[in-house]
Amino acid sequence: MTVERSEPPYIADERASLRAWLDFHRATLLLKCEGLDEAGLNARPIPSSTLSLHGLLRHLSEVERNWFRLVLGGEDAGWLYCDDAHEDGDFELAEDADWSVDLATWLAECENSRRLEIAAPSLDVTGLRRDELVDLRWIMVHMIEEYARHNGHADLIRELVDGTVGE
Repeated sequence: MTVERSEPPYIADERASLRAWLDFHRATLLLKCEGLDEAGLNARPIPSSTLSLHGLLRHLSEVERNWFRLVLGGEDAGWLYCDDAHEDGDFELAEDADWSVDLATWLAECENSRRLEIAAPSLDVTGLRRDELVDLRWIMVHMIEEYARHNGHADLIRELVDGTVGE
């Protein structure tokens, strides 16, 4: 897998900026995973944590699905990896999961998110989360924050797995 990541433009309208930063952070997650075998992707190098790069990818699939398909799109899509017995199934069950299947799922969820965002006539379009309205602008900012936070985790995990550091 060769990952291309584009620097967001310095000057753009609000929507183009949000879209570019979200795609930048999506690509950053893939860069953190690039070149590792399954053992590296599934490694949990922090003894007190269930975090792995594979688990982060699965978690962000859930996050994409939740905010865009369930909240913004109003779809009844359900959860991918989590259930009542495994509220953190995205992280907990990653060790026995298939990376290529989960990568394809994440890519599909990102495409669904892009499709729904592009279809929305403005950032003022709302969805419903826990009986409360939330606009697309908030969702986009939250998604950037979610990826940025987890990409920080991915930085540390990757460095502990094989010493690789970088942006």
